[in-house]
Amino acid sequence: MSQPQAVTVLGATGSIGVSTLDVLARHPERYRVHALTAHRSRETLLEQCRAHAPALAVLDREADAAWLRERLSAAGLATEVRCGPEALVEVSEAAEVEVVMAAIVGAAGLLPTLAAVRAGKRVLLANKEALVMSGSLFMDAVDRHGATLLPIDSEHNAIYQCLPVEHRGGLSRHGVTQLLLTASGGPFRGWSAEALAGVTPEQACAHPNWSMGRKISVDSATLMNKGLELIEACWLFDARPSQIQVVVHPQSVIHSMAAYADGSVLAQLGNPDMRTPIAYGLSWPQRIDAGVEALDLFQIARLDFEPADEAAFPCLRLAREAMEDGGTAPAVLNAANEVAVEAFLDGRLGFAEIGELVARVREACPVAPATELEGILAADARARREAQARLERR
Repeated sequence: MSQPQAVTVLGATGSIGVSTLDVLARHPERYRVHALTAHRSRETLLEQCRAHAPALAVLDREADAAWLRERLSAAGLATEVRCGPEALVEVSEAAEVEVVMAAIVGAAGLLPTLAAVRAGKRVLLANKEALVMSGSLFMDAVDRHGATLLPIDSEHNAIYQCLPVEHRGGLSRHGVTQLLLTASGGPFRGWSAEALAGVTPEQACAHPNWSMGRKISVDSATLMNKGLELIEACWLFDARPSQIQVVVHPQSVIHSMAAYADGSVLAQLGNPDMRTPIAYGLSWPQRIDAGVEALDLFQIARLDFEPADEAAFPCLRLAREAMEDGGTAPAVLNAANEVAVEAFLDGRLGFAEIGELVARVREACPVAPATELEGILAADARARREAQARLERR
């Protein structure tokens, strides 16, 4: 029997990381945990180290790393603890690692994810911002270094399952006419722009179907998450924005679809549980148990579909426009949104003002080529400064 594959989980304490560890624990004969990383959730990371005994653990700050190091030593565990961005890159490109789950939220995930790609790993991409910020550069690196890239977002994973194994080179080349990206509509589906003005962070984080972190929950509520997914889909599947239609599907049972030239529409269905796409990414091209119950169509009973309301939720339109503009525009969009969402969660910005701030920052930051990592990171930094400055002037 072959040795278990070594897996690094970037963002282990978030919802995707927790689900990944659940799937890994179901198949100890196939996988072993090499490294776990977290931003500042040291207590959760401690419990994960006790449960999974990784060789390495990484935290953002040295103070947290020292705290974890002391407790692991007291527990008699041999896990080595490191800290900082360099350590994230190291555990992503380590020679013994075969699979990297890229689940760090936001722009912070770009460098370690790109490092895993350049090291030729199987990369399970749950960090959409890496592609949003550096799509062309990122996909070129996948091809150049022979990495295997498997999308983990439920929508992109569904599309991946509905497309031919070889789907690069343009959709029409493979008889695909359109990608149908489904959206739950979030907690405010059907709300007017006026009603959205008074939304609180607690309301925005109460997603009706999915269990997610606070930042991505807000993105889902504004439909920015769907906009970022549209950009990600363009890069993953070599598609134009005009070839992707967002379809609001409140049951979250159909995770996305691919339409073909002969009139066929292929869909991937399943219960809304991220362990399904995670298990698919880990085991592809095989299938393994994910711990997810089979879909009961009689219990679901009906499937509804409606168009997205871009008047009430302008972030979707802003994302599409950024992809059409190209270059550093998506990186600017993402950076401005991260600042805006943080301000909203801190009570410094209204829900409806998130899109307004993103639009103003986009207008203030000229589009530049996105061919070098340094230029992309510079555009990201400039957009953050512009967003913070506008917040301070309010």
